[in-house]
Amino acid sequence: MSRDQGPWPRSPDGGRPEPPGGPTSLARVNDDPAAPDLPSGSFEGDGERHPVRRGRDTARDVAAAVCAVQALSLVGFVVFYLVELAQGAGDDPTRVVMSALLILVFAVGMGALARGWWRGANWPNTPTIVWSLLLLPVAWSLFQADRAAVALLVGLVAVVGIVAAVRADTSEPVKPE
Repeated sequence: MSRDQGPWPRSPDGGRPEPPGGPTSLARVNDDPAAPDLPSGSFEGDGERHPVRRGRDTARDVAAAVCAVQALSLVGFVVFYLVELAQGAGDDPTRVVMSALLILVFAVGMGALARGWWRGANWPNTPTIVWSLLLLPVAWSLFQADRAAVALLVGLVAVVGIVAAVRADTSEPVKPE
């Protein structure tokens, strides 16, 4: 077997090898919900991974909603920066564009956290807690800058995110015997 062929026979057009059952994209595999007849969760040693199916957990839903709201807020800031750039209000266009890109990176990250919570994954727990903890000094700084309403909003969202992430059920499902 040649190195580029892999364990599967060549495709009909003589191109890259095709796995049994046809080509599969990684995105489709990761986004397919678990079939009802499959056990929920992924278990060590079973050779396959399936999205974790759980009953509705309110704390998970709240954590997902908090992450989604934060992601949308960050996207709003990106739009604001770009509008300011288009109007010529920024002193340094390079700094404005780089700030907008950095904020966009965090917006995408928060969106990924929200999606992870909604899909039942365990990995969003720690990043959600860390991000929310980092928002607490931001809220305090806003309060000291006489922006009490904004500080209260940021602090409240951060605390709700921390509490929801801590209370969310992140235990692994028990493998049925």
